[in-house]
Amino acid sequence: MQAFTTHEGLVAPLDRENVDTDQIIPKQFLKSIHRSGFGPNLFDAWRYLDEGEPGMDNSKRPLNPDFVLNQPRYQGASVLLARKNFGCGSSREHAPWALDQYGFRAVIAPSFADIFFNNCFKNGVLPIVLSEDDVDSLFKEVEAKEGYQLTIDLDRQVVATPSGREFSFDIDAFRKYCMLNGLDEIGLTLRHADKIKAYEQKRLAAQPWLDVPALRGAQASR
Repeated sequence: MQAFTTHEGLVAPLDRENVDTDQIIPKQFLKSIHRSGFGPNLFDAWRYLDEGEPGMDNSKRPLNPDFVLNQPRYQGASVLLARKNFGCGSSREHAPWALDQYGFRAVIAPSFADIFFNNCFKNGVLPIVLSEDDVDSLFKEVEAKEGYQLTIDLDRQVVATPSGREFSFDIDAFRKYCMLNGLDEIGLTLRHADKIKAYEQKRLAAQPWLDVPALRGAQASR
């Protein structure tokens, strides 16, 4: 997982409440067993004028010119500004995968659905909760200035505007540690790889019948 320390990025405003995970990544794209390739279908039903299906050449599909991510001024955005209850609906982990693979490093909203909120941390996307008044203020600033960027300092837990105004946000200390160090659940486990290996060697020495590959090899040689 990519570490998140300080990020400065272009902001894209998604001015909709209750954006659910089926809108973030529609159900027909959940068939893949691979954890990649979801970025082109982020917000698929809003982004394109036709109905998308897995395997389609997205470069040839008609774009919806009114959708925010298709507008030239927001190309390359890496911070998504959203409204309350973002990520509601199903628990699909594909939703933060799609956001990450599109290029978003953070989502700022007044509130998030709990499961989506937790899944973001597991996949390197930083969900930031600010008050509705603060989010309203940011929407106005983004609309007023093309090329509007925010700086997010995770260590200090602040979002800074181009004018220097800062908004503080809360984050659980353990989640902060994982994000700063780029550690997902696998990464956390692999920190103890030497201890795990030593334990496995000790266990097999005491109980060699647990070595299934070796047992299969012995049976095959008979």
